[in-house]
Amino acid sequence: MATRAKEPHSPAHPTVTAPAPTPTGRSRASAKGEQTRARLIAAARTLLAGDTVERFTTRNVAALCGISHGMCHYHFKDRTDLVVAVVEDIRPEWITPLEEAVDAPGTFAERSARVIGFLTQPEGADLAHLHSALHWHALNDERVRVSLEAEYRRWRACFVRLFQVLADERGGGLDPRPLGEAVAAAVDGLAAVQSLDAEVDAETVLRTLVRALAAGA
Repeated sequence: MATRAKEPHSPAHPTVTAPAPTPTGRSRASAKGEQTRARLIAAARTLLAGDTVERFTTRNVAALCGISHGMCHYHFKDRTDLVVAVVEDIRPEWITPLEEAVDAPGTFAERSARVIGFLTQPEGADLAHLHSALHWHALNDERVRVSLEAEYRRWRACFVRLFQVLADERGGGLDPRPLGEAVAAAVDGLAAVQSLDAEVDAETVLRTLVRALAAGA
């Protein structure tokens, strides 16, 4: 994935003041709202992972979710809000596991082995399609671009932290940033290559690159 406050919505008509709900009532309403929001994000993911970008509208998301178009706009002001929510929703599937692999205890060799193991796991087709769709929206929507850019900054920081471990082991004198950025760029490039040629041995390529950078640093 080359994988960004709006004013509150004012109701069109004044509402009649009602008695304050009980804590239980508030909790149930909040839980139902969260469930609806999650369903909308899931529906947005389904449409974004599809083949036709034009089909991704708030009206189609609401229809797929089985709720009214107005209810969709109650939770998300516009299509961009939905896309940004999807950007955040997929974080546990590609960034969080990488952070865990880097930050768990271990030597540079142990951590890099965990990182390579995670990066070379097969990526689901839906997630791959989502990455492509989010890239397209980032090229055409500034808010999506800013959101996606922040995710990639977090992604690249993982590789910099990995080489910081190597720098600490060697007692300083090594700048981890260019090394980490180089590996991050290589990972993105490999993903693009593998989308066209599944026979590329990404694990061997990444292991060779990391070892060569570590040895030459």
